[in-house]
Amino acid sequence: MDRREFLKKMIALGIGTGAMFMPGGLKRMTSPAFGEREFPDLVAVKGGSAGEMFDRGMKAIGGIGRFVRKGQNVVIKPNISWDVPANGAANTSPELVAGVIKHCLDAGAGKVFVMDHSIEYWENSSKNSGIGDAIKGAGGIYVPSDGKGYYQAVPVKGSALKETMVHESILECDVLISVPVLKHHGGAGVSISSKGLMGCVWNRRDYHAQGLQRCIADFLSFRKPDLNIIDAVSVITKNGPRGGSPSDVVNMGSLVISPDVVAADTAGAMMLGHKQGGIEHIRLAAGAGLGEMDLSKLRIERITL
Repeated sequence: MDRREFLKKMIALGIGTGAMFMPGGLKRMTSPAFGEREFPDLVAVKGGSAGEMFDRGMKAIGGIGRFVRKGQNVVIKPNISWDVPANGAANTSPELVAGVIKHCLDAGAGKVFVMDHSIEYWENSSKNSGIGDAIKGAGGIYVPSDGKGYYQAVPVKGSALKETMVHESILECDVLISVPVLKHHGGAGVSISSKGLMGCVWNRRDYHAQGLQRCIADFLSFRKPDLNIIDAVSVITKNGPRGGSPSDVVNMGSLVISPDVVAADTAGAMMLGHKQGGIEHIRLAAGAGLGEMDLSKLRIERITL
């Protein structure tokens, strides 16, 4: 399926580019208007650069100060796994990563760390994706994650995952912010926030042996992100998670922000054409009470720049 055919299909379903904004799409799930002192559960923004959409979306959801307090240490977990350029959409937008770092520092964060257990050689991935320079320029600290010594075994109260090895920065941080890029994944169906947290662990192969979908959901019982910011600007719609060619990438020009990892992932999965509840690890996480999958119960604010 080429890009034009994909867009036609998604538009027909009401869940293509700008899915959170299209008539017949998620608009029907909008809850009644919320009070001035209440914040939306989920914000969807489209129509600007990644940085512009993030600035506007964070303002709508109450600002980074809702999540980061003065002196706290923050870990930002984007996708930096692949040695591909930024326009390949396999990694998170460098502009977005820089924006999140700056917001955290402006809120008085003590230190802002960025980590991802890269699949391809980490130095090449960080350099060629542009994220390494973005981290440095924004004042963040890129922590090493390519050795087993950086990880500690921890118990997990999951149905399949009973123990895993988690990066020390995740264990020690006050605030965890997940900043995944939305994309197709051959094994999990989608790679968004929950799936992206596999980049926090050392023993990823165990997930596949023990049941990938269940292990992804189980990890959330150990550590959920405090905030989820989904980069849906350029999206890999097939051959994920790395992508194979430019034809795999569709420009959706959107951002989704929510403190609820299940809600954020549900919205992202629907943007890729999946029905609500159609991705097993999202459904399992919702069933375990780890977040809300029924978007009709949420206060959703949609913003077009």
